[in-house]
Amino acid sequence: MSLCAVAQALVTFHLIKSQPDYAVLALLFTSTLGIYNFCILITKPKRPNASPYFRIRWFYAHYRLMVTFTIVSLLSLVPLFFLVSTESRLLLVFLSVISFCYGLPLFSLGEQKFGLRNIPGLKPFLITIVWTLSTVLLPVLEAQEMHITISMRDTVILIAKRFLFIFALTVPFDIRDLFEDNKLGVRTIPVMLGEKRAYLFCQFLLGAYIILLFIYQKGFTPDFLALTFTAFLTGWLIFKSKWEKDEYYYFFYMDGVLILQYVFLLLFKVF
Repeated sequence: MSLCAVAQALVTFHLIKSQPDYAVLALLFTSTLGIYNFCILITKPKRPNASPYFRIRWFYAHYRLMVTFTIVSLLSLVPLFFLVSTESRLLLVFLSVISFCYGLPLFSLGEQKFGLRNIPGLKPFLITIVWTLSTVLLPVLEAQEMHITISMRDTVILIAKRFLFIFALTVPFDIRDLFEDNKLGVRTIPVMLGEKRAYLFCQFLLGAYIILLFIYQKGFTPDFLALTFTAFLTGWLIFKSKWEKDEYYYFFYMDGVLILQYVFLLLFKVF
């Protein structure tokens, strides 16, 4: 997931025709690693060794190592934080608050405690907002510090396109966790719409993404072809995904699209 975050930032730098900012890439890598591990730690099941998810069993089988990675990742954010602009720091603080509040049981209703992820329909929006702003707005802000001019219109369109793309990818993960979320009372989109309608909703999001690409891209450029090809590949993978799939189908194929998108941009540019 850390590599996915770095790849998506590289996509943004490529599209705005800016050299990558390595402080931004390092921030995204370490923060993603730290936050994802932190969320697993604070949602530790009663019997992690008996978890139906292999990644959970593996994580707690290497508990000390993963805690060390988490601490080192989060501590490394301190020096990296001061290598970016003031605007980027404010954005990072905002995203950090959302990320940490995502799983923490900060709220209570009667005797039941819950976090932001338990609020009906909010889970995929939170994930998408954090990923979109961190991989689009953060690179844009730092590119502007390097005196690269990016209009507000172009920034908003880029955010809108990335939001649709990331959102489409979050829903299959909720479909995978459909029965577990339903049991825990987490009101995700698949829980509310049902599995079939959730798949259709994903395709609708990708269709809107392709329409935005077609409207705002300047002709059939290599970038347009690469992004469109990635969108069709993503739609096919979502269509082929089912909740019964092995969990690594989602991590290697679904999440892998976030890396492939940058790879395709480079390949289409060459050929």
